Amino acid sequence: MSTAPRVEAAKRDWGHDETGCTVLHIDMDAFYASLEIARHPELKGKPVIIGTGPRSVVSAASYEARRYGINSAMASARARQLCPDGVFLPVDMRYYRMMSRRIFDEVFSRITDRIEQVSVDECYMDVSGALLQWSSPSAIGAWIRTQVAARYHVTCSVGIAANKLVAKMASTNAKPDGMLLIPKARHAEFVQIMPLRGIPGIGPSLERHLNAWGINSVADLAATPETTLAQATGSPTVAHSLVLASHGIDEREVTPYTPEKSIGAERTFTEDTTDMRTVSALLRRCCDEVASTLRKRGLVARTITVKLRFDDLTYRTKAHTMERPTDAASVLYPQSVALLKQMLGLAPDAGEDTPLPRRIRLAGASASGLAQAEQTPIQLSIDDLLEQDDAPKGETRASRLRDAEQALDAIRKRYGKGAASIGL
Repeated sequence: MSTAPRVEAAKRDWGHDETGCTVLHIDMDAFYASLEIARHPELKGKPVIIGTGPRSVVSAASYEARRYGINSAMASARARQLCPDGVFLPVDMRYYRMMSRRIFDEVFSRITDRIEQVSVDECYMDVSGALLQWSSPSAIGAWIRTQVAARYHVTCSVGIAANKLVAKMASTNAKPDGMLLIPKARHAEFVQIMPLRGIPGIGPSLERHLNAWGINSVADLAATPETTLAQATGSPTVAHSLVLASHGIDEREVTPYTPEKSIGAERTFTEDTTDMRTVSALLRRCCDEVASTLRKRGLVARTITVKLRFDDLTYRTKAHTMERPTDAASVLYPQSVALLKQMLGLAPDAGEDTPLPRRIRLAGASASGLAQAEQTPIQLSIDDLLEQDDAPKGETRASRLRDAEQALDAIRKRYGKGAASIGL
């Protein structure tokens, strides 16, 4: 569910020169809600909100529901206040993923194999190799929209441009159920009518920094020297990327296979809590789940990130990059607890009976900096080497714990995920 700003002036005819415009960005409209309406036709025309329960947040909302001011990540309880007559449904990710696979396999893949899937409801497509068969990129976009609507009873919006940045901004402004072509010669003009948040990657924090320097739109951004932007953002790299974006320039290629960037797990508490023991226990389960997934996929991770959402729905994250990559919860969990304490300003030796200074609504852990385990040599630390020399069988505590976790993997595979857990 996109919350990116849209500009009415953008939704117009920008011309019909498709030369070089071989990148399509396809974005399903209110995908989860649309799929629910498709399998429950009696809900058509009603405000449908995906996300139930007093502790949940909105995952998606139909356009009828959005008229009430409902958007993604809003607390479901607040959504009920805004739209008491709305139809609230639980998230059914298995169904949404299944339908996504069908749409990608049965429609998108008939055009080209150069598809970069961003999420279950969004992708980029490089159609340069398909133009011998199809007359134009816009003909491809029109066919895709027709097929998705006819077969699955959901709509999608399509942006067509010469690069990923402008194609994505075009599909956002084509919503709902539209298509927008931006000729290559008009990329700069198109992006410069946008607010700052119209550029993907500019969030509230960066927007505030730019506003403080008198930069309030993409047009202002384009007129600002790169040296000034480096001062405003504190990063020459960010400044350069903003300069390029403000002129509609994007050199990224459509990548058919995007390696997985992170693996995570998070849970919402039944009640907000300030109990360290409760939050730590949840992080332990999350680290166990993440580590198990890493081993299943033959990956190791170098960075651990902890996420906390507070009772006011704000959230914080903090990451730590480890000296050696790992796939073991026995390594991830202590690091996650250390990050938890740092985020909340607690002493490193704070015990589990230490009350937390803020009420926690959700906690989670994710692993990133992923690499294939079999291709990643892991050097033992000096402590490990000393322990290995002293141990009768040359084993270390770390290796024994990892062996125990692998044994648990086998038990869970046979008896289910909740069949066994390990104390860390």
